Amino acid sequence: MTKTVLVVDDDPTQRRLIQAVLERDGFAVSHAEGGDAAIAHLTAGAPADVILLDLVMPGLGGQDTLKEIRARGFNQPVIVLTASGGVDTVVKAMQAGASDFFIKPASPERITVSIRNALSMGDLKGEVERLTKRAGGKTSFADLIGDSPVMTMVKRMGERAAKSAIPVLITGESGVGKELIARAVHGSSDRAGKPFVAVNCGAIPENLVESILFGHEKGSFTGASDKHLGKFKEADGGTLFLDEVGELPLDVQVKLLRALQEGEIDPIGSKRSLKVDVRIVSATNRDLQQAVSAGLFREDLYYRLNVFPLEAPSLRERRQDIPALVEAFIRRFNVEEGKRVIGASPETLQLLTAFDWPGNVRQLENTVYRAIVLADAPYLQPYDFPAISGLAAPIEAVSVAPTPPPAAMLQAAHAAMSAPAAEAPVRILDDRGHLRTLEDIERDLIQHAIDVYAGHMSEVARRLGIGRSTLYRKVREQGIEVDMKEAG
Repeated sequence: MTKTVLVVDDDPTQRRLIQAVLERDGFAVSHAEGGDAAIAHLTAGAPADVILLDLVMPGLGGQDTLKEIRARGFNQPVIVLTASGGVDTVVKAMQAGASDFFIKPASPERITVSIRNALSMGDLKGEVERLTKRAGGKTSFADLIGDSPVMTMVKRMGERAAKSAIPVLITGESGVGKELIARAVHGSSDRAGKPFVAVNCGAIPENLVESILFGHEKGSFTGASDKHLGKFKEADGGTLFLDEVGELPLDVQVKLLRALQEGEIDPIGSKRSLKVDVRIVSATNRDLQQAVSAGLFREDLYYRLNVFPLEAPSLRERRQDIPALVEAFIRRFNVEEGKRVIGASPETLQLLTAFDWPGNVRQLENTVYRAIVLADAPYLQPYDFPAISGLAAPIEAVSVAPTPPPAAMLQAAHAAMSAPAAEAPVRILDDRGHLRTLEDIERDLIQHAIDVYAGHMSEVARRLGIGRSTLYRKVREQGIEVDMKEAG
């Protein structure tokens, strides 16, 4: 999704200059001619991912505006602008919560770098907060991404379930995020902060399931060289998440039923039972009722686990959540891979939203990860997703900015490359048979690339193997005309 920069400056000329710089690099721009207008913009919920704030303005000044923004709980990164480099003024702004500053007039590169640094810092803070909540067992339903009707219902039902200690059974296809829902149930309950222990029942060897779940005493069987507490004891006081619970062997299901009914476990080789206080949240992508009918799952255990059922929707049922999921994955992978991808272009979001995603959120996550690793432009483009390009079904009601289809650009490029040498648009020799200057050849090559890729500047820079800022500089220096409405 396009990032929006809120420019707060009383000088309309300065606002227009900054807007031109930012829009050239793919940012959306909103304006506020003073501090009061900026606060009104934020209070109304209008988009603002980064704030550029002039320190000297009539009415509510920059310093007071920054303090008011932070006092009202708005956490967007703020970059302050000042016409003079007074150290005291800048220090006060940084102490009030500004993330960076620059002195007017600033170069376009300085403005862009500052904004990207601020966005990267925001990504880092968000990832640290997410990991801290996860490690502390405090993930809540507010942390789950998605406001579609089906996800809203899951959140509402999950919050109700979290208020009690009854067992919860989460059903749904593979990859829909059942463990995240289980963590939210735990983090929204009075057991938040206590242990959350996840066990994939389908990944445990059958002969070790009982030992891993309930523990064993030293010497209780061959290879038991030490005492093992087991997952139930590890989760004592907290929540035990049994993923793929339908894969448990029947003999272990008997012991699990007793643990649920009596609150006791019998470690292998132990002479006495151990009391445990564990809340059970289980999940499966199988139809447990069919498993019961087939004799593969105990009916009494099924009803014990299925006290409060929650069905996690597939990604096909919540397509409107895909842009928010993509944005969250971009933020996370930017931090993990040290990248600075700003977002995804409108046509990319249309492509991703139209795809059916048989692997659900997990498949989307892996696809975005691959695109982030390989991307060399500020925004993810459709050609960054070759595995799904052309496979997505058309979808209605998606607004897309006019950009040439990647397939058409590639066909044009292929046609140009396949042309006979005599018709090559970039000539190496002049009319007298001498080599042309490198500057002239470079100019023709850039012009040809712009024509082939229909002014899609991200793709032009990528094909030429140079950065976008370098490409724009060469375009300016050599007087090359570009239709900026089609530039990417």
